[in-house]
Amino acid sequence: MLTTRFVTGSPIWVDLGAPDIDGAHAFYRALFGWEFTPGDPEFGGYGMFTRDGRTVAGGMTVPPEQGPAAWTLYFRTPDAEAAATAVRAGGGSVALDPMRVGDLGRMALFTDPTGAGFGVWEPGRTRGLDTVGEPGALYWTELYTPDPVADLSFYDMVFGTEAHTATGGEGGGYTLLQPSGTGLASMDDAFGAVVPLADDPSEAAGGPSWTPYFAVDDLDAAVAEAERGGGKVRKGPADLPGIGRCAKLTDPYGARFAVLGQTRQTG
Repeated sequence: MLTTRFVTGSPIWVDLGAPDIDGAHAFYRALFGWEFTPGDPEFGGYGMFTRDGRTVAGGMTVPPEQGPAAWTLYFRTPDAEAAATAVRAGGGSVALDPMRVGDLGRMALFTDPTGAGFGVWEPGRTRGLDTVGEPGALYWTELYTPDPVADLSFYDMVFGTEAHTATGGEGGGYTLLQPSGTGLASMDDAFGAVVPLADDPSEAAGGPSWTPYFAVDDLDAAVAEAERGGGKVRKGPADLPGIGRCAKLTDPYGARFAVLGQTRQTG
């Protein structure tokens, strides 16, 4: 599970690029209770989504000619330049060279060898998201790739990420990702998973990608709210034994994400 104990290779930030950031704000406010504060012009209007005053994501306007609406995940690195070097050596590519964002930190955007996009954040004054792992915030991640073996080797090279296979309830395997040195596979230590792209037609249509999961209190209510706001259901809702219920969605502009309603534990 994600925590704000950000270590090298762990998800540290997530942001949305949308053609209408005001419309996106209205959608995610109704869905997650988020507010949006636009940023300074010097940062291209990049602003912050907050919930109860705590930062849960970033966002900015991205005109259609610059690319489709999308969520982007960022992973912590102590050195963005070194990460770029490792990405190139591992067969990935650099979409945006490391750049300083004032005194907040340094960022870069990459694609892995199969074409899945992601970013890195080298913390400065901004160490990462204020909150993760709770309703209305980033909770889990999944990488959908046509070549899991190649990507596992790549992310190990770039971040030292470890992979462990957890046995599913129906005897299937689920490859968990976790930072280096955290030991055997555990949902408590893992921050995400690697899934063969062909295993999920709802993801295969969009190609290799990282999918962010956001936690909600009531999965079915969240799906209904997303549809009312102009979003679409790509898959689900579905039960995940011992975990909860999930659904894969797109927002009104086509950005893909997922929602997860946890099973409540009783003593």
